[in-house]
Amino acid sequence: MSTLNTPDSHPNLPCILDRKGKKPTATFSFSRIRMSICLASCVLLLTGMMSPGQPPLQVANQNGEKTPADTSQKATDPSSNLTRKLIPNQKAFLGSPDTSIDLSTLFYSSENNPDLFPTGTPLTLEILRNGKDVADATIVDKSMTLKWGKKTAKKREILIRATDERGATLDTKFAVELWEPNYWKLAFTVLGGLGIFLLGMKNLSEGMQAIAGNGLRRVIGLVTNHRLMATGVGVFVTMLVQSSSITTVMVVGFVNSGFMTLSQAVGVIMGANIGTTITGWILVLKIGKYGLPLAGAAAFFYLFSKRDRIRYFALTVLGLGMLFLGLELMKDGFGIIKELPRFEAWFKTFNAGSYIGILKCAMVGCVLTFIVQSSSATLGITIGLAQLGVIEFETASALVLGENIGTTITAWLASFGASVNARRAAYFHVLFNIIGVAWITCLFSVYMNLIRYVVMGDTGADMTLGAVSAKDITMGIAAVHTGFNITNTLAFLPFAGYLARLLVRFVPDKNMDSEDRTQLTSLDIRMLESPVVAAEQSRSEVQRMASSCQLMMEKLKVLLKQETPDPGLADEILEMEDQQDKVQEEIVTFMSNLLAGNVPHSVVDEARRQLRMADEYESVSDCIATVLKASRQLTRRDLELPEAQREELAELHDMVSSYLKKVSQVYVDWTNSEAAIHSLPADDADLITKQSKILYKRVLEKDPEEQLETRTMVAYNRQVAAYRRIRDHLLNISEALTGDK
Repeated sequence: MSTLNTPDSHPNLPCILDRKGKKPTATFSFSRIRMSICLASCVLLLTGMMSPGQPPLQVANQNGEKTPADTSQKATDPSSNLTRKLIPNQKAFLGSPDTSIDLSTLFYSSENNPDLFPTGTPLTLEILRNGKDVADATIVDKSMTLKWGKKTAKKREILIRATDERGATLDTKFAVELWEPNYWKLAFTVLGGLGIFLLGMKNLSEGMQAIAGNGLRRVIGLVTNHRLMATGVGVFVTMLVQSSSITTVMVVGFVNSGFMTLSQAVGVIMGANIGTTITGWILVLKIGKYGLPLAGAAAFFYLFSKRDRIRYFALTVLGLGMLFLGLELMKDGFGIIKELPRFEAWFKTFNAGSYIGILKCAMVGCVLTFIVQSSSATLGITIGLAQLGVIEFETASALVLGENIGTTITAWLASFGASVNARRAAYFHVLFNIIGVAWITCLFSVYMNLIRYVVMGDTGADMTLGAVSAKDITMGIAAVHTGFNITNTLAFLPFAGYLARLLVRFVPDKNMDSEDRTQLTSLDIRMLESPVVAAEQSRSEVQRMASSCQLMMEKLKVLLKQETPDPGLADEILEMEDQQDKVQEEIVTFMSNLLAGNVPHSVVDEARRQLRMADEYESVSDCIATVLKASRQLTRRDLELPEAQREELAELHDMVSSYLKKVSQVYVDWTNSEAAIHSLPADDADLITKQSKILYKRVLEKDPEEQLETRTMVAYNRQVAAYRRIRDHLLNISEALTGDK
């Protein structure tokens, strides 16, 4: 106990005055302050020695000898406050049965917990803190039972104390939580993640196609009857559009419009199955947590950049970020399933341990893909479930095999109402995948061992979650998908031609449309998923309009040379003119839908060019019909042109027909090389104009006795004017190609 010092007791010490000049009642000396600090340091030192991190304390045994204190004695020291986490937190959903926990060996020392009671020490167990509103804990015969409540409540803590015969204690506590599954949240989270995943696929596809630009169009132009070349084109195109369904629908549309033959389509379809496997390898990238930052940063570049290339590169990155963000959301939703025994048990029923189980899993994958209409999306769902351990690796592999069958439904639906060859292409896609899945399932165990060796370097590697990482499981599923499609394609390549001929035999040509039909039944709204390819198909239809106009000119020439015009031939020309009107209307509708989407400027320019050219070719067909109607008007009135005027019109007809062929051929060549526009005829239009003026003047300058009858002259002038208008429309087409107007 410290004492106070005053000036009277120590006269030698100077007197310390306060601010008012009075003597203070007492002061501490500096030496006693130092003494107090030393005493405090000693107390802290002794306290530190008694902490768990210090050497054990010495206690006296029965003989009075000092021995190290055992671990149970450590628990008796109030200053140590020893509590061990021996029981994990318990969580159950509403309605769960009672949970039983064995406590008989819980408080005894082991390799993981060497500082507990020695084995065999008699212990008394008691519950100090109970969470009855969540789970009522009771202990009977070294066993604790948690009786779960009837309604959800906040998380509670249960504290259990073990006491030995000497009074040493050891506490353990754990949390209990009762929850009710929110199935709406589960459904909305999974559906939201799936929607973001699909939108990310769409943005990724649009961005990559826009970056490829005309390169994609040139690649499609490389398709030949050589199946290896066609397969390579299918692989490349599908990697860009990120969907085998879109590629096969395009193929069906191309075959339906005559742009692609059945033998070419077979190779592209096989390549499309390989190209779609790129999605699985993208998901192998471990950047799931960066999905949201990627999407956010890319969105700013896409919204505010003025350069097309930067915008669509940002759109590609945006799609990639949304892809991983959607996958993470789906995994969060599926995470609840892992905590629901009933759901987890239901998923365990789909086990690929037997051949029947493999077929069952494949059927589930097929149906799921049929519903979602995207094998990439169902692949993402499968990977998400496998990464959480909800389904086994073998089950996920069997699901992937079934997804290859389910993805064929899109092309099959697109073939309804299409030409026979288009239906054959869709049927080939179905047979190709069904036969492939049939033979690979027979060798499923061998195939799985091969995948394990490729991924893990060991044919007997354990591919369960925990034994391997989630990334290894994702890589294994991607390898299953890619390996199956590559192997199936290599196996089918030598026999693809035989299968195509088999389809020709079983799908006869009796309903095959005539080769000269011009109605656009092949333009499908699904083609708009790939704007560059959609513009390519529409271009082929515009070229068919040009071919139809040339055919009309040839038939008109035959008709004008006949002494007695054939009424059947005249009706054919007029029917073709009506079809041109419908063709032009369908192109306008198709292109309007295309321009309503998110398309690059190059595709916008091409779409506008095609709209203008379709309108001009439709006007050319109207002018051809005008020439025909003027001729029929003379026939009905029993009038005819003199031989000289008939020869003049025939000469003018040949000049216009030649000009039409040249302009149309330039458009065909321009498809493969834009340099073809320099070969446009420059003098033909002027020659037609001069010839028309000469014919007008020649008729008017005739002698009075040679003058044509008024109605004959009117019909003749109508025909000359119609030919001149054809020249004007062809000149507009030339300007559309060169971009002058």
